[in-house]
Amino acid sequence: MHCPFCDTPDSKVIDSRLAAQGAQIRRRRECTKCGERFTTFESYEVVMPRVIKSNGKNEPFDEQKLRRSLMHALQKRPVTQEQIEETLSDIQQKIRRLGERDVKSLTIGEIVMQSLYVLDHVAYVRFASVYHDFQNVDAFRKQIEQMQQRELNTSSGQSK
Repeated sequence: MHCPFCDTPDSKVIDSRLAAQGAQIRRRRECTKCGERFTTFESYEVVMPRVIKSNGKNEPFDEQKLRRSLMHALQKRPVTQEQIEETLSDIQQKIRRLGERDVKSLTIGEIVMQSLYVLDHVAYVRFASVYHDFQNVDAFRKQIEQMQQRELNTSSGQSK
């Protein structure tokens, strides 16, 4: 690592620690020439798969687009920014774990819906209404009934 003070290409590591919940390594270094100390951070490069749209075109994964979708669905809901960031990170991790170079937008939408279902049911229905392009009240009603049935099945399964 080049010294930021004298540009010598050699430095030695004095201390290494995990940072950013284990996603980075913080290293304390000392220049072998001038003796100055400095800190570096190392992290792995996260490569998200490309997104295959429903029309067949593909585009790079856009974290900001995902964030906007979540924020829109969660608008005025009792969810903290920390929960939103956690959910965003969890969704991206699930997409990466698929191990694919290209992922259909349909698959991403389903992952988002699963995460929103756990986080906030109202946000789930909001997202589903746009994602599934609900055209009338009956479509909303059907989605809510399916959600309620899922809750009943889950709660009756836990009481056994």
